[in-house]
Amino acid sequence: MATMKDVAGLAGVSTATVSRALMNPEKVSSSTRKRVEDAVIESGYCPSTIMRSMKRNESKTLVVIVPDLCDPYFSEIIRGIEVAASKQGYLVLHGDSSQQKCRDNSLVNLIYSKQADGLILLGTDLPIDASIAEQKNLPPMVMACEYAPELELPTVHIDNLTASFQAVNYLAKLGHKRIGEICGPDNAPLSSFRSQGFQQALRRAGLNIDLSNSASGDFSFESGAAALRKPMNAGSPPSAIFCHNDMMAIGAIKEAKNMGLRVPQDISFIGFDNIEFSEYCDPPLTTASQPRYDIGYQATQMLFEILSGNEISSDSRLLETELIIRQSTLPPSY
Repeated sequence: MATMKDVAGLAGVSTATVSRALMNPEKVSSSTRKRVEDAVIESGYCPSTIMRSMKRNESKTLVVIVPDLCDPYFSEIIRGIEVAASKQGYLVLHGDSSQQKCRDNSLVNLIYSKQADGLILLGTDLPIDASIAEQKNLPPMVMACEYAPELELPTVHIDNLTASFQAVNYLAKLGHKRIGEICGPDNAPLSSFRSQGFQQALRRAGLNIDLSNSASGDFSFESGAAALRKPMNAGSPPSAIFCHNDMMAIGAIKEAKNMGLRVPQDISFIGFDNIEFSEYCDPPLTTASQPRYDIGYQATQMLFEILSGNEISSDSRLLETELIIRQSTLPPSY
């Protein structure tokens, strides 16, 4: 089997130059790059990957921008992306935007320099400064999880409003009259959709929307615990809480126990996402389950369709959710 040293000998360059020509072709002259490419062909060095990439001008690499790599919500989405990418012989690079606009464009620049073929965005913040008109000229890109129609990107996501409505409607059908809400950040579009679903379910059940029973967090365990204190210190504390994600719900359950409350006998909780922790917390959490693996897998397939030259509209691909009933919910004790 040919080695990089064999390629270097045929091209009359160093192995470092061969590596640079293959991995960072813009950093070598066109004549040197041509000699290396010819030497790769002559020697048969890694023909199944490098030659196919050269002929098609492919890097066989995708970039994924994640709002928070430490958030367990993204684990199954990333697994779906990895499996779909692996089936096509692709590697995946992950970047963490830390819940803020990604100002370090190093990963995005890999696409412009042809060292990566496309981008999967797991949040709503474009890692590129671009006007609406300029978005037409963006590199191959799809969005997953969130839905932001103003970005006009092909998207795989769920119906957050309907899923939230179903969760809160379940609490109302259990007989809860005072239902509180722990929201996600105001700047997250999904928080708006989930709050709309919450409010629609209350209206459908003929219940009042009491803002004193609502608080906000940042999707973390700690913020869920802190947010619970507001509704529980209100004049008429809720008998059930709908949380915009599982992590805040689990944090709120722990805080409720610290207050001396029994879950679910004294207060019920519903989360959102169905992360793995939700099944193993105490008590196991009732939650709106997202098909997270499928979101990642289908977003990657959608990106491959774009890379293959197929026309993909900017419309969204909507996946189904399911309400998973566990032991964190009961009818109210009053």
